[in-house]
Amino acid sequence: MKIVGVAACITGVAHTYMAQEAIEQECKKRGIECKVETQGGMGIENELEEDEIADADAVIMAVAIGIEGEDRFEEKEEEGRILTMNPSELIRDPAAAVDKAIALAQQ
Repeated sequence: MKIVGVAACITGVAHTYMAQEAIEQECKKRGIECKVETQGGMGIENELEEDEIADADAVIMAVAIGIEGEDRFEEKEEEGRILTMNPSELIRDPAAAVDKAIALAQQ
């Protein structure tokens, strides 16, 4: 199982990086490979490559704003493998977010 994600909050500071950490820690606990791109006050960090997105079983979008490069995820959107939620919601319950992403991957 491989999950990729994007985290971006309105101010691009705390919640962006807290959401990234929450996804990464929950995936690590479960032995799930993951990579999370952040789009915050420092610009895009840990940018996802096209092949990383293509290889992913599911995508978690923890975003409260529009993101750069959203078109990279069109194929996953068409496959119904994108979970979109507010970063604060993900931070409150990362286990539920990862559970939902896994369910999307298994459809």
